[in-house]
Amino acid sequence: LFLSTFTLAVSAGAVLLLPFSIISNEILLSFPQNYYIQWLNGSLIHGLWNLASLFSNLCLFVLMPFAFFFLESEGFAGLKKGIRARILETLVMLILLALLILGIVWVASALIDNDAASMESLYDLWEFYLPYLYSCISLMGCLLLLLCTPVGLSRMFTVMGQLLVKPTILEDLDEQMYIITLEEEAIQRRLNGISSTVEYQTVELEWELEKVKSKKTNLERRKKASAWERNLVYPAVMILLLIETSISVLLVALNILYLLVDETAMPKGSGGPGIGNASLSTFGFVGAALEIILIFYLMVSSVVGFYSLRFFENFTPRKDDTTMTKIIGNCVSILVLSSALPVMSRTLGITRFDLLGDFGRFNWLGNFYIVLSYNLLFAIMTTLCLVRKFTSAVREELLKALGLDKLHLSNNPRDSETKPSANGHQKTL
Repeated sequence: LFLSTFTLAVSAGAVLLLPFSIISNEILLSFPQNYYIQWLNGSLIHGLWNLASLFSNLCLFVLMPFAFFFLESEGFAGLKKGIRARILETLVMLILLALLILGIVWVASALIDNDAASMESLYDLWEFYLPYLYSCISLMGCLLLLLCTPVGLSRMFTVMGQLLVKPTILEDLDEQMYIITLEEEAIQRRLNGISSTVEYQTVELEWELEKVKSKKTNLERRKKASAWERNLVYPAVMILLLIETSISVLLVALNILYLLVDETAMPKGSGGPGIGNASLSTFGFVGAALEIILIFYLMVSSVVGFYSLRFFENFTPRKDDTTMTKIIGNCVSILVLSSALPVMSRTLGITRFDLLGDFGRFNWLGNFYIVLSYNLLFAIMTTLCLVRKFTSAVREELLKALGLDKLHLSNNPRDSETKPSANGHQKTL
């Protein structure tokens, strides 16, 4: 649990790297000779990037594997059971895993690039192996962000709609509360009158009662909300989300044009002016603040999109119902996403701040076709997800009007409802 907590702290540090560097650059520009900010300099920011890279490698390749193997270990046969035996087995498993990875890299290098320089680089564990492995992990993290972020950007509207109270337009909440209360009382009376031997009817009525109680709770919350919360906060938040998403797509489209006409737009080897020498935003401090907001928005959207994907739906942590193995897996996933966030933000042109330390040494950042394809895919996928999100209601009505709604041509989750069948088992319609 301590190692998982430390990993989450490193993830938070990796997320804050780029915003802290951007705001530091603007502060140094605004107060170049101020005595009280002399501690804030390029050396400090470079050191923070290097420490974030170091601890990310440490958590990803040492601490989290150690936590997983320690959780699964029982101690070797013949040894006295206890903490020492479990730690010994864990260390042996880590050494075997490291040898396996080293052997795979040796074989791959011998098959692909069998020359003297390549073989000599294999002997340098610190300068070759770990940066190379971290580069591969970062590439996978950026690809995962490419998959999660567009989904999260469209999913954010639904999530905020569930958290906020929607406006009550042409609705009578008192009448709905009266109906839902009568329905709850009717189900409760039926449940009290049924014999406990009729199990399938009891299960079905209990499921219906929970559903009615959930609706009643939502109605009570909507009824207690003030008029300002209903009629002002909800539309303002939705408009803000739409503006942020539109700006993100617009910046990516502009970055695609920059990549086609200017080679300095590449995330690697651009040779920026340095920290505190020039503003990296056209609009100065306001533009830097907007970049920071967009970076945090992309991170939250990527996490929402990650847990919205069907493959990771069962991976979502739940209160008092999450195993330690699942906690470790979630910590590793968040670490990979947060470590790839600065790279994705620079690759998409959300910010012009150069990647420092090991983050700017990834070889694939200098490949024009990979960077251009990444930007194109992000823009296309985000646009498609948003179009699908905002046209789903119209599409449903068109399918109903044409009589095609029974063919289940839509992938809307509302079309698939889980309902107990007559024998008490869950049935999907």
